[in-house]
Amino acid sequence: MVVITGASGQLGRLVIEELLKTVPASSIVAAVRNPEKVSDLAARGVQVKLADYSNLSSLEAAFEGADKVLMISSSELGQRLPQHQNVIEAAKRAKVGLVAYTSILHADTSPLPLAKDHKDTEALLKASGIPHVLLRNGWYTENYLASMPPALQYGVFIGSAGDGKISSAARADYAIAAAKVLTLDGQAGKVYELAGDKAYTLTELAAEITRQSDKTVAYQNMAEADFKGALLGAGLPEPLAHLLAESDVGASKGGLFDDSHQLSQLIGRPTATLATLVKAAIV
Repeated sequence: MVVITGASGQLGRLVIEELLKTVPASSIVAAVRNPEKVSDLAARGVQVKLADYSNLSSLEAAFEGADKVLMISSSELGQRLPQHQNVIEAAKRAKVGLVAYTSILHADTSPLPLAKDHKDTEALLKASGIPHVLLRNGWYTENYLASMPPALQYGVFIGSAGDGKISSAARADYAIAAAKVLTLDGQAGKVYELAGDKAYTLTELAAEITRQSDKTVAYQNMAEADFKGALLGAGLPEPLAHLLAESDVGASKGGLFDDSHQLSQLIGRPTATLATLVKAAIV
């Protein structure tokens, strides 16, 4: 039995869709806070179990009988580490055979402040003694493509990444990698640095948007405080605006770059290109 936590989220759903290609639906558990959000998966035979990262007993019940658990990192800033501790404790009590954790690219050396929670979670996993595998995911290309509509509207793509090279990949590629690891044997102890095959700068991203649209878009680099202010002005909540701004600065220091090609090796094909993803986002 394979349990996917956060199964109603974008990544969790994609992982389950990929698993369904080779794993019987009855052997897949969608662990979620709101079961009604995955009623479509239940209708296809996937087991749905209530699981709240902040509720240890719910996690224990969800993990009962599980061979493997995919722990998708929490998105609740400020609560991530204690929530991850609950997941790890529940997995330990349930005697789960393998926990796969979606960490961050080069968690142990990353300049991104976001990496601290992931590094600490990796330490908790190690201390727990549970067999585990680390899926150190790089940035999702979708994180940047979400800014395309205002970039096309105003002709400017803003950020604080400078000339930092970004080895992002499509969320779907990371999902395929996670599903692959969950279906392979001998994964305990492995650390995967997962990133896109070809890195780009935000200047190059703006140029690609220009090439594929009928509008000229230029990249405008900003100081971290100014970029954060612009995000706040666009309506983003303060914690998210802060996270994105400081992550961009981390990217300027090489925090989102990787050229090991482990992601494409794991999924058995090249990662989706920036051009392909920009085209899909424009349409």
